[in-house]
Parts: sequence; C-alpha cells; structure tokens
Amino acid sequence: MTTDDLSGMGPLVARLGRAGQRLRHADQDRPWVLDTAVVVLVFLMFCLPDLLHGVHGDGDGPRRFRLAFTRLPTIGMLALQAGLVLPLLWRRRAPAVAFGAVTAVFVVQWSLGAALRADVALFVALYSLALHGRLRQLSWACVAMAGALGLVAARVSAAVSVGDALFFLLSTATAALALGLMIRIRRAQLAGLRDRAARLEIERDQRGRLAVAAERARVAREMHDIVGHNLSVIITLADAGAYATAVAPERGREALHLIGDSGRQALSELRRVLGVLREADGPRGEPELSPQPGLAEIDALCEGVRAAGLEVVYRTAGDVDALDSGVQLTVYRIVQEALTNTLKHAGAGARANLAVVVADTRLTITVQDFGPPAPAVRPGTANEEGHGLVGMRERAALYGGHVSAGPAGPGWTVRAALDLAPRGGAR
Repeated sequence: MTTDDLSGMGPLVARLGRAGQRLRHADQDRPWVLDTAVVVLVFLMFCLPDLLHGVHGDGDGPRRFRLAFTRLPTIGMLALQAGLVLPLLWRRRAPAVAFGAVTAVFVVQWSLGAALRADVALFVALYSLALHGRLRQLSWACVAMAGALGLVAARVSAAVSVGDALFFLLSTATAALALGLMIRIRRAQLAGLRDRAARLEIERDQRGRLAVAAERARVAREMHDIVGHNLSVIITLADAGAYATAVAPERGREALHLIGDSGRQALSELRRVLGVLREADGPRGEPELSPQPGLAEIDALCEGVRAAGLEVVYRTAGDVDALDSGVQLTVYRIVQEALTNTLKHAGAGARANLAVVVADTRLTITVQDFGPPAPAVRPGTANEEGHGLVGMRERAALYGGHVSAGPAGPGWTVRAALDLAPRGGAR
C-alpha cells in the first residue's frame, strides 16, 4: 500500500466514524429497529433455506447424515424456527430470558432428532448474554450451553465422533462468548475514556474559574489595602488640616502637602495593580511595574500614619532581611491594615506598638494600641469583623498562619503568626 493510499484513508475513516455515530444515535432512539433487523436477517439466511429445500437439500449429502436426523413437517419446522428466532427480539433488553428461551427450544428440537440451520440463534443469544447481560449469569449459561451441545454430540454420534462434534460445537460457543466479552470490555473502556475526558474538561473549567476567583480576591485585597489605608490617612490629615488652618496656617499647609503625597502614593499603587490586569497592546502598551512593598517600606508606612497623628513605635527582632518577597508583602499588608484600623478607630493622638519578630521558622506580628487619647467610646463594636480582618486571615493562611484580634484593656491588639517552614516536607 502506497503513501497516497494511506493518506486517502483519513477521510474514509472519518466518514465511517460519523456514520457509526449516527447509527448509534438512531439505535438509541429506536432500538427495536436493530432487533427486528437481526431477526429478519437470521430468518432469511438460515430459516428460509430449510423451508424451501429441506434440511439437507431434498436428499443431498451423505446418506449417514440423512439417516441421523428426523425430517419434520413444515408446520413443526416453522414452529421450532419461530421458537429459536423470535426470542432474539429481546436479546438486549432481557438477554438471560432470551438465552433461556432459545436454549429450551434448542433442547426440544434435538430431543426430537431434528437439525435446523436456525440453531445459529443459540450462539447469537450466548453472544448477546455476554455483551448485555450480567456477568454472574454467564456461569449457568455456560453450563446450559455445554449440556445442550452434549445432547447434539450424542445425536450425531452415528455420523461424527462425539469428540469431534464437541470440539467443533464448543469452539463455536467459545468464539461467540469471547466476541461478546471483547466488545463488552471495549465499550467499557471507551465509556471510561469518555467519562474521564468529561471529568477532565469539568476540572479544567473549574480550575479556570478558581484561578479567576483567586485573582479577583487577590486584586480585591490589594485594592482594599491601598484605598482603605490611604483614604484613612487622607481623611485624618484633612480633618487635622481644617482645624489647624485657623490656629496654625503653616500646619494646615503641611497637612495639605501630606494629603497630596498620600494621594499620589495611592494613585501610583492603584496604577500598578490595575496595570497588571490591563492587556498589553505591544511594547508600548505594557504596564509599568514596580516592586511590591516589603519590610523596608514599613518605615515609610509608619511615617505616614505618624503624620496623620498616630504615634507608632516600630521594632523588629530576628533575621527579617532574609525573608522572601512573598512573606514581606504579606507582613506589609497585615501591618498596613492593622495600623489603618488603629488610626480609624483610636483616632489621631493615639499610641501604638508594632513588633515584627522572626524566631526559627515562625514569624509573629503584633500591633497593639492603647485606645483613644481621651476617655471616649471606641468606634465600632468589639466583635465587628470587616473585610480587612478577613483579608489579613486569608494572607496569613497562605503561609499556614492565623490572625487574632480583640480588645486588650482600653485598646486593641492584632496578632498574626506565619509559618516559615519549607512546604512539601522539606527540612
């Protein structure tokens, strides 16, 4: 076969595959059509010749074969043929019942000493039982088949030895049984492959949706941290500047400058976050990226909240410079959210202690304030949890940590613990 012949088989195989798929769909819609076609085909190929010419062609064949079998009247022959062929109509819906009915008629027929070409229906019923029936039914079906074929071998012993007859008959039955089991296994494998492909497609879609949801959550946390912190600082500075304008104009102008710096910082960070989401249109359309904030930026963060009126004492312990960028970003965002909440609830003039401690494989963040500077009711309730605390817990959970927040005397304390141990069992 040449290369051109092989290349031409591609469209042919595709057309055959589509035709087979259409036939399967048609069979699923009208299964009785195929069952009826099988019965009609068996009748035309095996029953009709016996009715027209007799079992041995009106005396054709060796005399010993003619003497071994009993000639039946047409009515009797037609009745036995109907008993052998008609049960094939429900060979797929009730294969065990069909096999039992065919076997019973087969035994009756050979008990009478008659031979019919329609006996092929017994092998078709065995094939259908192996393909469509329950596997535990095959054991008794094989026993019944062997008994029926033993009866045939005994009846033809005058013409053929029992051993030769059994070998031929059992080989034919084994071939029908093996063919049914082979097709059954192949169909099960194809069904498993289709099911696996469907599950993989579902899992792919789910992973895509989870990735989109995770990215949206990440961007939402970044936006919350940036907007929430800088707006809190800007609002506090605006209130202080409005008060200082009438008393000390220089402090009012300083507050306005700080508001501008905070706004520009927030705008720059927003552009960085949103720039990652923007599709690049080419070399000029790519967003300008800047490094994510880390521990080095916490000093500037503290300066910003100090300018807004919150007195912050910041200290570190341990090898904080060795932390990777992901951990540093998590620490920065947790500290930023905690100081923002302190500025929002405790107000200007309050004091807070910030500590970042690294000990072995554990990192601890503590932000503790001492309440409003004057006796007053702290805004919010003690059990109120906003999106900020949820975001802090989500960030800490990425490193196997946790966040706790609650009142401590007149003030409020936020503690976060991160696990710095390598993942995957590495030491």
